[in-house]
Amino acid sequence: MVIIPVRCFTCGAVIGDKWEKFISRVKNGEDPSKVLDDLNVKRYCCRRMLLSHVDLINELIMYSRRV
Repeated sequence: MVIIPVRCFTCGAVIGDKWEKFISRVKNGEDPSKVLDDLNVKRYCCRRMLLSHVDLINELIMYSRRV
């Protein structure tokens, strides 16, 4: 489970649907800049959202309340 914002905080463009493609291609060794260009992410605010995202869900799940 990934908690990526659905929209860019600055311009409001939809970016949540691009996360899975972006992260899989970068893990396969592609250049993040070229991947973002291929995904048609042109604005630097949107690029920042994808490049700077840190996936913390696995660390936060330890603090969830188990019933």
